[in-house]
Amino acid sequence: MVFENLDQLRKGLEGILETAGDDVKVFDEEKLRGSLIDDLIYTAVFSSDEETKKAARWLIRQAGAAAGAFLASIAPLYEAMGKGEVKGFTVPAINIRALTYETAKAVFRAILKDRVGPVLFEIARSEIDYTLQRPEEYTSAVLAAALKAGYRGPIFMQGDHFQMNAKKFAANPDGEIKAVKDLIWEALDAGFYNIDIDTSTLVDLSKATVKEQQRTNFTLAAEFTTMIRDLEPEGITVSVGGEIGEVGGKNSTIEELRAFMDGYLEELEKSGESLKGISKISVQTGTTHGGVPLPDGSIAEVNLDFDVLEKLSAFAREAYGLSGAVQHGASTLPEEAFDRFPAIGTAEIHLATGFQNLIYDSPNLPAALRDKIYAYIRTELAGEKKDSDTEDQFLYKTRKKGFGPFKRELWHLPADALAALGGELEERFAFLFRKLNVTGTEETVRKYVKPVAIPLKAPAGLNG
Repeated sequence: MVFENLDQLRKGLEGILETAGDDVKVFDEEKLRGSLIDDLIYTAVFSSDEETKKAARWLIRQAGAAAGAFLASIAPLYEAMGKGEVKGFTVPAINIRALTYETAKAVFRAILKDRVGPVLFEIARSEIDYTLQRPEEYTSAVLAAALKAGYRGPIFMQGDHFQMNAKKFAANPDGEIKAVKDLIWEALDAGFYNIDIDTSTLVDLSKATVKEQQRTNFTLAAEFTTMIRDLEPEGITVSVGGEIGEVGGKNSTIEELRAFMDGYLEELEKSGESLKGISKISVQTGTTHGGVPLPDGSIAEVNLDFDVLEKLSAFAREAYGLSGAVQHGASTLPEEAFDRFPAIGTAEIHLATGFQNLIYDSPNLPAALRDKIYAYIRTELAGEKKDSDTEDQFLYKTRKKGFGPFKRELWHLPADALAALGGELEERFAFLFRKLNVTGTEETVRKYVKPVAIPLKAPAGLNG
C-alpha cells in the first residue's frame, strides 16, 4: 500500500508505531516487519504527496534506530585496520542501481546467515541522477530492508565517487565545487557517514612534477574534508576517502600516493585545527567501471595488477595510518580473483555492474519488461551510441540508465519474480562475502563501531 496523505499514514501506524515528538516507539515489531515496513518504503518512494513521502522516510529512519538498526561511520574500524589491530578481510561496498529494497533485503539475509560485519551501501553522484535515487530515498530503502530482514547493528551508507566533472570545472570552477558541496551536505543529512571524495579527475599529468600533477586533487580533497568535519554530527567521525588515479586511467604509483597525501595533509593544517584526514585511498590498478564490453556483449579479461595494489595498500598503512587502498570496478572480475583482495591487504572493493548484469540477464526478469527498457534505450539514448559500437556493446554500456525511468515497474514486479531475483542476489552476495573473508566478522565490527544517537526533527504535520 502507498499512503497518499498524512491521515492515511497515521492510521496505518496504529498499534505498531507511535510518534512522540522527534522519537518513534515500536509497539509491535512483528507487524512492523510483516507489512507496515513494506507500506512505508513504497510510500517513501512512490507517494504523490511530498509531505507524506518525507514523513515515511523519517519514520523508517527513526524506527530503525529504535529497533537497533543504526546509521554509522566505518571510520573507527578503518582506524584499527590502519594500526594493524584488524586485518584479514576486505570490506565490500555495494552500489544498488535497481530494485533497491529487494536487493538490500538480499544483502541483509546474506549478512545474517554468515554473521558478516562490514558492508557499505553506496551510490555515486552519477548513479543518483540516472537511477533517480536521492540520498534520503536510498537510505530509507536500505534501512527498511534491514528492518524487514530483522537485522540489528550498524548500517554504513556511503557516497561513492562524489566526483568533480573535469569539463564543468574547467568552464565554471566555483559552480562545480558548489555542486559537489551541496551533494555532500544532502548526503550527510541523509545519514551518509562515509563519503568518497573524487577529485582525481582533475589530476594534470602534463605538469612537470608529481606533486604539481596532484595539486588540484589534494587541495580540493582537503577543502571538502574540512567541510565534512564542520558538518558531521556530534559523536560521528565521517569516514572520508580520497583518490589519486581516475578509474580506467594509468595505474597509480607510490610516488603519486605520497605526493597526494603530503600535499593533502599540508592543506588540512592550514585550517588551524587538528582535523582528521581520510581513512582510505582509491587507486587505479587496471580495472574499468563496468568492464570493457566486446562486440558480442561479453566482457574483456581484466589485467588487474595485484602487486601494485598490495604495495599501495601496505604503503598507505605504514606511512599514513590509512586502512589501505580501495579497488574500484571489481564486480565483473573472474570469480577466482576475489579471494586475492584480503590476501594482499586491500581495504575495500566497490561492486556494482555485476549485480546490474544479474538482474538484466536473469530469467526471472520478465522478458517483456526487459524489451521495453531496451526499446527506451535504443530510442532515447541513441545519441550515446558510438560508430564503433555493436548493438550489444551499446546496450551493455547504456542499460544502467534504464533503471531510473522504469523504477516503478521494477519495484512492482510480481511477488514471485521479486522473490526469485532476491534469491539470486542473495546467493551472489553470500559468495562474495565468503571470498572477501568478511564472514564471522560481526563481533569485530561491533567492538569498534558503537551506536550514536543522532537527533532528527520530525516532519511538520506528522504529530498534528
